[in-house]
Amino acid sequence: MKFFPMFLRMADRDVLIAGGGEQAAQKTRLMLKTEARITVHAAQIDDELAALVAEGKLSHATGPLTPDSFKGKALVFIGTGSPAADACLADLAALAGALVNVVDRPDLCEATTPSLVDRDPLVVAIGTEGAAPVLARAVKTRLEELLEPRLGEMVGFAGRMRDAVARSIPKENRREFWRWTFNDAPRRLFARGAEREAFDLIKQAIHEGRVPTETGRGSIALVGAGPGARDLLTLRAVARLQEADVIFYDRLVDPDVLELARRDAERVFVGKVVGAHEWPQDRINEIIVETALAGQKVVRLKSGDPAIFARTGEELDAAAAAGVPCEIVSGITAASAAAAAMNRPLTERGVTDRVTFATGTLKPGTGEPDWASLAKPGTVLALYMAVHTSDKVRENLLAQGVAGDVPVDVVAHATTRREIQISTTVAALPEALAAANITSQAILLIRVPKNA
Repeated sequence: MKFFPMFLRMADRDVLIAGGGEQAAQKTRLMLKTEARITVHAAQIDDELAALVAEGKLSHATGPLTPDSFKGKALVFIGTGSPAADACLADLAALAGALVNVVDRPDLCEATTPSLVDRDPLVVAIGTEGAAPVLARAVKTRLEELLEPRLGEMVGFAGRMRDAVARSIPKENRREFWRWTFNDAPRRLFARGAEREAFDLIKQAIHEGRVPTETGRGSIALVGAGPGARDLLTLRAVARLQEADVIFYDRLVDPDVLELARRDAERVFVGKVVGAHEWPQDRINEIIVETALAGQKVVRLKSGDPAIFARTGEELDAAAAAGVPCEIVSGITAASAAAAAMNRPLTERGVTDRVTFATGTLKPGTGEPDWASLAKPGTVLALYMAVHTSDKVRENLLAQGVAGDVPVDVVAHATTRREIQISTTVAALPEALAAANITSQAILLIRVPKNA
């Protein structure tokens, strides 16, 4: 390594930033995360820096810079916007023995600024020695997905409780106590927003002087995998995948999404591939509950949003009947993803002012859907699971007065490499689907304008 990664104590230490424009402002924003005393040195400073000076968050110095200007500084950042001036100032700082970072000049840097994942006091720094800053930002993005935005509050609480833990928990059990704190019940409670319950549970364990053991029943999370692209999962969905012992999924879940799961998690395919063995819903309900009752953390991974046309109610009922904790983790539904893929909003002011979600496939024995009753002027009718009934959809709409030239956008496999988009009309819908070889996993957006 050319650069050794290290965290520096910055409280009550002096930092000099040479420059008064955007480059200097960027470094100032970074250093304001610390408790350092910051001085910006430039003849003129931009409005952002001036406002910070007025607020007392940093000092402004003018006049010529000399080697003495850099003496005693914990860090020096140079970013004047002039490469020649930056090089000269770097030489002066070197004469003073200062630790220097020159913006966009890794060859002149004695220190580089990493990409940060900031969950203060938990901070993750990612550096590439200036070789690949774009890659560093990509790694940062992945870590941002894995760590809850407010995790720093839990880390800070743990720090405040360390002395109490040292007094109450035997030394040989402390590592296991902290593993339980950050990997088991307290962390799960905190991740879903139950901070008070998480902290109370930790305090109770400290008061009792023991490390709780999680035995007996596990839990079930009904997780929305979104439309396909794995970077469209929510942070909570990624967290549940990382926590899961067993993941039950079907063909509608894109394989890329499963790459976000723990490497050692068991993955169970529950069928639903045309022409292959299909697990009935009752069997799925039964096995996810059985697995949770065995003490496992279960994820039932569902395409889109579990709350929309996903038979989630049956799984919730099965979990409730067995007394197993069960939560829904929302995902981006196919209608939203399809509209975004077409670069069109779901609603348009003055044209469509409401959206209706409906299905093209009802439970056997419950009659035929009446889609036309939903396709009122000013409506976007989003039809799920309607490709194989597209001829019936057309017949129903036309028979009840919906114009044949009403536009229909169709997106199959939205946000994946297999995505297909077509724009057609109600009258031509079945033929357009056949011509594009769209046979499943598509959303139909029937746009009935107000003037229809």
